[in-house]
Amino acid sequence: MAKAVAKSGTVFEERLEKAEKLKAMGVELYPAGFRPSMRIVEAAERFGPMDADALEASEEAHSLAGRIVAWRDFGKAAFIHIKDGTGRIQAYVKKDQVSERDFEIFRLMDIGDYLGLWGRFFRTRTGELTLLADGLKLLSKSLRPLPEKWHGLTDVETRYRQRYLDLIVNDPVREVFYLRSRIIQSIRAYFLARDFLEVETPMMQPIPGGATARPFKTYHNALGMHFYLRVAPELYLKRLIVGGMDRVFEINRNFRNEGISVKHNPEFTMLEFYMAHATFEDLMAFTEGLFTHVLQQIFGRLVIDYQGGQIDFTPPWKRVSLFDALKDLGEVSETVLHDAAEAVRFAEHRGIAVQEKEGHAKLLTKLFDVLVEPKLIQPTFVSGYPTGVSPLSRRNDEDPGLTDRFELFIGGKEIANAFTELNDPVDQRGRFEEQVAMREAGDEEAQFMDEDYVTALEYGMPPTGGEGIGIDRVVMLLTDSPSIRDVILFPHMRNR
Repeated sequence: MAKAVAKSGTVFEERLEKAEKLKAMGVELYPAGFRPSMRIVEAAERFGPMDADALEASEEAHSLAGRIVAWRDFGKAAFIHIKDGTGRIQAYVKKDQVSERDFEIFRLMDIGDYLGLWGRFFRTRTGELTLLADGLKLLSKSLRPLPEKWHGLTDVETRYRQRYLDLIVNDPVREVFYLRSRIIQSIRAYFLARDFLEVETPMMQPIPGGATARPFKTYHNALGMHFYLRVAPELYLKRLIVGGMDRVFEINRNFRNEGISVKHNPEFTMLEFYMAHATFEDLMAFTEGLFTHVLQQIFGRLVIDYQGGQIDFTPPWKRVSLFDALKDLGEVSETVLHDAAEAVRFAEHRGIAVQEKEGHAKLLTKLFDVLVEPKLIQPTFVSGYPTGVSPLSRRNDEDPGLTDRFELFIGGKEIANAFTELNDPVDQRGRFEEQVAMREAGDEEAQFMDEDYVTALEYGMPPTGGEGIGIDRVVMLLTDSPSIRDVILFPHMRNR
């Protein structure tokens, strides 16, 4: 066994020696088939309310399984704490209570080992619910010690790279991911209760579309063609609207070949939904209802703490136009909003990089990202985006230079993007052609021409509203997490 695993220090070698002793005793280090009679949370719920006399009167035996995370040794006896996925509980292993062989095996165990125990519950002098072990079984031998003498794992890089250790020793981290699961379940329930159909669309697409982003590219040998990992499911979901599925949603994985930051991971989770006969204004009220539902169901309140402040989700939320936000919060002049050259000069003066051939509309959204977005802490709908940065949005009837689109900002981050969908195939073709020209001019994030999607629109898509919500960022907000890596189990990292 020592040859199978590389040595990494004295403690590791000591554990290898213990493992060899256990094997020499005929103990299987990694057996299968032990089935505890209950999980630890069930034991706490069932026996926690019982007093010492009631526990003493019970002759019922029970079995538990968990990882040893604490150990107080008294020679011929020891108090240990074991932990499973639901909680932790104390157990008492006493030499004259278990068999001689079991106690000998127990003395060769370490913190980090996984074991099964069976016996009766009692209360210690301090009143702690404890399992008095009548027997035990080693379920998995831990060859490496838990980090920092089991007081916690604090190095951020190690926490992300070795999430399994993070989950073992940092209870709040595990709670974040349990809460993430509950949030997604609550979101799904909201849509299903409103007659939405949950669907699945391709993750490998011959043409990446639905978002302005740089895609990942791969190759399928059997088909002899390139595919792209999807940057968004939008164009496929809208094909379903054309096909008569009037309300669809997908909780999906998207992939964008972009930088990594506290707000960005190359692989992330997005909720996208489309509703026939709805406008972007309808979706504002719908989104308020969605968040209200989730917050009430998970927390029972609409005000949460986030990064030292509070966010109030009580509807109605603030609504502002992009241009007004730039003027009022970004201190951008009217001239900058309508003069491309002046916008370039303003951006350079503020130290904001301007790319060659960057269009006026895109530069204005960049100014917004830097100067305004961090200031939008309370839920705020920002609307009135130019057509140049909204290739899939319907033009506004009163001002065709703008679109019927909003983005939702909470906690200084973009959380959602929605619009009344462009269903005019002629206009859509023209928008795609503009995007193709931008790609040919060097914009690697501009969208591709998608002839099949235009063809679908030519069959007629009903008036539709659609929206994408970043699940990871929602979880960041609701768990008071400063980085997207804190809410993704296995975030992408550079090689060491």
